[in-house]
Amino acid sequence: MELKELYDFTKERMNKTIRALHSEYDSIRAGRASAKVLDKIQADYYGTPTPISQMASISNADARTLVIQPWDKSALTLICKAIQASDLGINPQNDGTVIRLGFPALTEERRKQLTKDVSKIAEDSKVAIRQIRRDSIDKLKTMKKNSEITEDDQKIGEEKIQKITDDFVKQIDAIEKEKSAEIMEI
Repeated sequence: MELKELYDFTKERMNKTIRALHSEYDSIRAGRASAKVLDKIQADYYGTPTPISQMASISNADARTLVIQPWDKSALTLICKAIQASDLGINPQNDGTVIRLGFPALTEERRKQLTKDVSKIAEDSKVAIRQIRRDSIDKLKTMKKNSEITEDDQKIGEEKIQKITDDFVKQIDAIEKEKSAEIMEI
């Protein structure tokens, strides 16, 4: 493996961590109705755990209401049960043809708790980034030991990997700040 390949591989792994962070944040309810809060909820459809988005169309009736319209009417109760069993904290209303999810305004206490959750998720992502850095630096040391690179190349490589790491940590901080502001503004 060449140094450029190692840098690219490191960046790709760190980008995956950023995408995972975005995915986690998308599933956090920030007061507005968003279909993304249902992404991790699966209903038992004919014995198979199936994402709600694959069983129904999901739309926004207004800023605080989601409407779920299953393609198969028999899935209505299955979807309701899955939502009730989730940690979403919203009771679905089933009128026989569609399911309505009304998102109440967040209390100040709940906003603070969500902000703490956002910080914890960001910190977990930073730990993952630092682990990727550690793996890459270990690879540099192995390359030096195997005489694939010089000691100077190793030092330059470690500095470059640290700079990449610092850039990704800054991205995580910015994403965390944006999500926390979104939660607190509503």
